[in-house]
Amino acid sequence: MIDVNALIGPYPFRFLPHPDPEVLERVLDREQLGGAWVGHLPSAFYRDPAAGNAQLYTALEAHGPRLRPVPTIRPDWPEWERALKVAHDAGAPAVRAYPQLWQLGAGDARMAELAVACGQSRLALILTVRFEDMRQRHPMDVAGDLQAAAVRALARAGDRVRLVVTAAGREFIEEVHWGLTPEEQRRVVWDFSWVWGPPEDHLAKLFRTVGSERFVFGTQWPLRLTQNPRAKGRAFHPCYPCENDPGLRNAIREVGTIRRLHTRTRVISFRRRIQAG
Repeated sequence: MIDVNALIGPYPFRFLPHPDPEVLERVLDREQLGGAWVGHLPSAFYRDPAAGNAQLYTALEAHGPRLRPVPTIRPDWPEWERALKVAHDAGAPAVRAYPQLWQLGAGDARMAELAVACGQSRLALILTVRFEDMRQRHPMDVAGDLQAAAVRALARAGDRVRLVVTAAGREFIEEVHWGLTPEEQRRVVWDFSWVWGPPEDHLAKLFRTVGSERFVFGTQWPLRLTQNPRAKGRAFHPCYPCENDPGLRNAIREVGTIRRLHTRTRVISFRRRIQAG
């Protein structure tokens, strides 16, 4: 099982203890995860993320292929096409973009160009709705959450676009999903790090309506506890995360849809449990 939403590096608005790749590997061992797609957290706030990407590649060099780099690409910055090629050549499964932090609104042509270019390179584009809840943000953290309209616009940008949207809640997911055609819906997958499990059961409701195949495993470590999504899994399936259990299935589709991942990765399938209950 792969964590598609892990990060390393400091956060500018509060202290994070040990946001290092060595610690991340120990976390993966503890949680019985096979690997992670790793972004560089400070790069989201750099005007030019190139220096942060270089730090990311260097930091993960000794940890491949378990920790795979996911660099940040800013499409309104010069030579972003070159940065995308470097990411592809470095074996990145995806790239990250933060349009809400860069003041790129919904329907911005530069973001659409990036999404199409990622699809042509068989790279997923990872979008982050939020890093923290609005109620706990630092006064200097003035950027809002990612807009649902921005995700819909990117899903419509091209047939080969593949989006991984992280840190979205139930309302955001439903707003995007039901505003897309069935073909466009298949271009978007979601991690459930910010979706409530029991007793609200938002995750169960999304699996019934949106479909469990539209969700992938992500933790948003080190900003959030990795036990959070694991606990949601156990709430649906008491044997989780035993890989021999028949309740497990492939939910990150084989790399044809998200850059032909180098291996088939697994998240738990809750569908049987939900249908039974």
